[in-house]
Amino acid sequence: MAKVKVANKSEVKEDQGKLVNVNGKELALFNIKGEFFAIENICPHRGGPLSEGFLEGNNVNCPWHGWQFDVKTGQNIMPGIGKLNTYKVLVEGEEVFIGS
Repeated sequence: MAKVKVANKSEVKEDQGKLVNVNGKELALFNIKGEFFAIENICPHRGGPLSEGFLEGNNVNCPWHGWQFDVKTGQNIMPGIGKLNTYKVLVEGEEVFIGS
């Protein structure tokens, strides 16, 4: 995936998420203590928007039914449930990019 600018750092408040679009794909971008992480935005349970979920440590809780995913690894915290794709995030100055 080519590097795509998705936000400025100031647009993603600490311990919150933001919906971003990369080449037509919706991703959830998170700021955890100044580090940025990106995962698929759609919860596989019922399609809830993870970018609107709330963070507890590294875990985002789906706002619809509470499924939890580690935003660093994409792993669901319930054993055997699976994981979401994660995406490389680059920060250059005040700009946030997804991709290589």
